[in-house]
Amino acid sequence: MKRFWTHATPLEDSGLYTVRLDQRVVKMPSGAALAVPHQALAEAIAQEWNAAAAEFSPNDLPLTQLACTAHERIPPHRDSIITQLAAYGLNDLLCYRAEGPAALIARQHAEWDPWLRWLDTTQGIGLITTCGLMPVNQLPWTASKLEALLSTRTAYELTALGVIIPALGSFVLGLAAAEEALDAQTACATAALDELWQAEQWGEDETDTAKRAATLADVAAAVRFINLTRA
Repeated sequence: MKRFWTHATPLEDSGLYTVRLDQRVVKMPSGAALAVPHQALAEAIAQEWNAAAAEFSPNDLPLTQLACTAHERIPPHRDSIITQLAAYGLNDLLCYRAEGPAALIARQHAEWDPWLRWLDTTQGIGLITTCGLMPVNQLPWTASKLEALLSTRTAYELTALGVIIPALGSFVLGLAAAEEALDAQTACATAALDELWQAEQWGEDETDTAKRAATLADVAAAVRFINLTRA
């Protein structure tokens, strides 16, 4: 797409903030004006529009995309989204451990166990781990606890979690990143532990490197988004 505006400006009206592209308001896919209740978020959205190149794509506007999702996708599908995200906790990446070699097993324990303890300590949700790839059955009440935890989150928080959790393959790491207990880069590296370990043994693969960089960009944008709604 071609840039058609000179300057993007956030404007407040009755506690809501829109972003104007010269005299045109930023709109959501439905055609309604995008209006957010967070000044910091509106200012950041304006900044990303101001930073857009002469030729740009929606991927250059991650905060705008996330805000639109929070307003238009989350409300009508909130319950199903909560169920889908909770399912990542029932099959969390951190619960599946290698059967060998010993060095990899030790690293998984060192880097993953603290975050399982964090979830148990902060949320009262303990997850069962297993070795190998066979599915592990979590305790019967685990799903309801995960869903109850997500049900307290705002549409903005669920939007961010809807990016972070699937990107990492881990409910635990996703929640920790959203709660600022873990920064985006460390969260991504922790989720990619097995892959990074293999790269250390056999050398880096360019495709994997590019994929990890894209994942980090998505997670970092979602973490920034959620923090802007708390400013």
